[in-house]
Amino acid sequence: MKLLTEIRQCTICSAYLPKGPKPIIQASSSSKILIIGQAPGQKAHDSGIPWNDPSGDRLRLWLGVTKEQFYDPKIFALMPMGFCYPGRSGSGDAPPRPECAPKWHTLLMKKMPQITLTLLVGQYAQRYYLKENIKDTLTDTVLAFGEYLLAYIPMPHPSPRNQAWFKYNPWLEKDLLPKLRNKIGEIIHK
Repeated sequence: MKLLTEIRQCTICSAYLPKGPKPIIQASSSSKILIIGQAPGQKAHDSGIPWNDPSGDRLRLWLGVTKEQFYDPKIFALMPMGFCYPGRSGSGDAPPRPECAPKWHTLLMKKMPQITLTLLVGQYAQRYYLKENIKDTLTDTVLAFGEYLLAYIPMPHPSPRNQAWFKYNPWLEKDLLPKLRNKIGEIIHK
């Protein structure tokens, strides 16, 4: 896909990136499931592989897929809100750069007509795509996943930094994830 080459050569926000531009994305015109996350972390930046860290390990566990399935672009498109590692801010990574989504997302989605399920992982993707339909908190938005099912499934970020959230919201494992795994299994095995 020519567009992927253009994205990988993008330098639009290079002045703001402490490690320089290195857009990280996985997509194919035959991708079936789109995961919109935040931005690559340090490990993903270093390896050039999206979700190549403990958050990715948890995400794959949540989805019930193997690494081979997850990194098959015919199954999964992995498109962050910000394509490059944004550096650190406070106790974690800085927010995704705001330039990427408006410049690239719509163009890329038009090239992926087979997408049947889109996961919005974390507050940045949820704010951008749910707009006025977002709830007051991430917890409320994820709890209301049934309201968005035709278009999106909002999810918390699987970062180890969110352990307390996972502990206080056991309904994620009990209610949302089994339905999500079933849906993903149906899509993969079609």
